[in-house]
Amino acid sequence: MWLFNRKQSSGFSSSSTAEEVTHGVDASGLTAIVTGASSGIGTETARVLALRGVHVIMGVRNMAAGRDVKEAIVKEIPSAKVDAMELDLSSLASVRNFASDFNSSGHPLNLLINNAGIMAPPFMLSKDNMELQFATNYLGHFLLANLLLDTMKKTAHESNREGRIINVSSDFHRYPYPEGIRFDKINDQSGYKKFQAYGQSKLANVLHANELTRRFKEDGVNITANSLHPGVIATNLFRHNTSLADDNPIRVFLESAARLVLKNVQQGAATTCYVALNPQVKGVRGEYFSGCNLAKASSMAKDAGLATKLWDFSMNLVE
Repeated sequence: MWLFNRKQSSGFSSSSTAEEVTHGVDASGLTAIVTGASSGIGTETARVLALRGVHVIMGVRNMAAGRDVKEAIVKEIPSAKVDAMELDLSSLASVRNFASDFNSSGHPLNLLINNAGIMAPPFMLSKDNMELQFATNYLGHFLLANLLLDTMKKTAHESNREGRIINVSSDFHRYPYPEGIRFDKINDQSGYKKFQAYGQSKLANVLHANELTRRFKEDGVNITANSLHPGVIATNLFRHNTSLADDNPIRVFLESAARLVLKNVQQGAATTCYVALNPQVKGVRGEYFSGCNLAKASSMAKDAGLATKLWDFSMNLVE
């Protein structure tokens, strides 16, 4: 257990909570979008950001659940500024509608937290006929970020405050299909392995943040992009899995994780909130975080050529 609690260079550890890592931060005046905020670590991320003064827009698929979360946050924090907007990441049309509505609202945008995700369902296609995990966990967020970039750039320029894009990935990004991203077989049902498909989508999240970083640097934009592993958390991300052993190529990873106490949502949202708000992260870009500290992503995740190839592939898919 000492590994779980050991504090590292940031002064925080895997057992730190989202409130602890943002203690003393005044984020009033900032506006954030948090996807998947109607449950799990998304809800806790929205709550803690609101606690620190952020105007939080929750992108949620289930608006009734979103309204319940908003009511609960405002009841606890009467000064909280929280809104819910409908967003289904598995539907490109829904992503476009959300972005259009947000951009026309006149709100600034300082923080984009791409948190929504599903884990290891049986093979399914999205409304756009894309493998569901790739569509929901990655492609919808890819399009969302692209459609909100002009607003983020405008906000960063006018406010002279650094914008931050945070992709919630997973250490599962280390266990995709052998080729990493199956560009030619993205919708291949016969070769579908649900955990490797999840790893593929999480690898794509890291590659996306790294490619954004390269492009922002080229353009001299005051926006950072980073990715992170939130930890192994007991949330409804596991709703499709009665057993984590089925066709699972990463049993060693799961067995080692099982020896640790599962994080609660307060701890699970900590790294997201740390990367979003903590001043220690100012100017840090293109990095991968775990346990509220810098961590090493896989060699495949750091492949710049693969990141550019994925970007071009994704642009063709969302056109």
